[in-house]
Amino acid sequence: MLISENLKLAIIGMGYVGLPLAVAFSKRFPVVGFDINYKRISALKSGSDITKEVSETDLMAAKGLKYSCDIQELEDCRIYIVTVPTPIDAAKQPDLSAILKASETVGSVLKKGDLVIYESTVYPGATEEDCVPVLERTSGLTFNQDFFCGYSPERINPGDEKHRITNIKKITAGSTPRIADTVDALYSSIIDAGTHKAPSIRVAEAAKVIENTQRDLNIALINELAIIFNKMGLDTKAVLEAAETKWNFIPFRPGLVGGHCIGVDPYYLTHKAEQLGYSPKVILAGRKINNAMGDYVVDQLVRAMIERAIPVKSSKVLILGFTFKENCSDFRNTRVIDVISGLQGYNVVVDVHDPTVDKVAVFEEFGIDICVQPDNGVYDAVILAVAHAEFINLGLEAMRGYGKFEHVFFDVKSIYDANQVDLRL
Repeated sequence: MLISENLKLAIIGMGYVGLPLAVAFSKRFPVVGFDINYKRISALKSGSDITKEVSETDLMAAKGLKYSCDIQELEDCRIYIVTVPTPIDAAKQPDLSAILKASETVGSVLKKGDLVIYESTVYPGATEEDCVPVLERTSGLTFNQDFFCGYSPERINPGDEKHRITNIKKITAGSTPRIADTVDALYSSIIDAGTHKAPSIRVAEAAKVIENTQRDLNIALINELAIIFNKMGLDTKAVLEAAETKWNFIPFRPGLVGGHCIGVDPYYLTHKAEQLGYSPKVILAGRKINNAMGDYVVDQLVRAMIERAIPVKSSKVLILGFTFKENCSDFRNTRVIDVISGLQGYNVVVDVHDPTVDKVAVFEEFGIDICVQPDNGVYDAVILAVAHAEFINLGLEAMRGYGKFEHVFFDVKSIYDANQVDLRL
């Protein structure tokens, strides 16, 4: 397949990954941005991106991009790029339902000579072992004879204005050597930072899944150190700042580890390992530590309240931030919910304030009413859970102003000095 400006692309899934990708490709090729969410498509057509990953100006300037919920709009496309979520279920097992459904959609319009590229994070082998059979079944075509596949794992960092899709190096791979060259050429046409052509799709899948597994383990180590240092009466941030004076000490900070990547991807790798008869030790140990940090935050807060003779039962606690990271509206797999649940277990009244989230969506998923504007002087404790710029710009004095005269301020993100707050990780 030759990469020409007349080549029509379809991006399946208009979320945090798919939309920026579609906008970038639309500068070179005609693109159909497809999503099954009618509300999402309608909003994008009007120039509104609730994820805030693409500005209204850039949306309206993307003249080569057409948004649609209609499968018929995909029929004359030649390259299909799947960017749907790959979460985990309640049992922490990979949930491939969205990517398999997307494969059915693509399979229904697949033609001889077409190329299907997956960007969703999966375990090594999933593209060829799970998705390809769906494409073959629904299309009636034969893999690597009638159609071909590629893999180029997403590297979107939500809320990051510095690292954008075009200036992050991209891994590419294809189901044959010729297709690998095609996939690499396609992405090279929009990625200024360049590409890295992996020797196989499985290698590319493995590379993606270990990126976040490594980060997860590094954060787990720092979280465990924070627990140990707290027992020693040491300030974790001060210890880390001292250690970071050595050139090869890797800078990580303790905290709640959620989101759709770091808190999810390791389970894809461990799932595949267990299928092969190997029970991972280190990876799951890191997950156990990070999953317990919400309970640790609750335990430390309750202890501090008791020490100050603040009654815990029926107290009021304000949590600032609900998303999984700062300056981002994405609350998928947010671990702030663990703090909320833990406090409610003590019969604490919890209010949550986050100006970045879709309040309706949060209520629909969690049943939580996001507080639009907290009252001053009414809370027994205030937790800075997510360091949104709005909170930092507001200032510590104003945030502490939400608390009563006697209250506990817990800086989970360790933004402020130890002598300015009552608790921090």
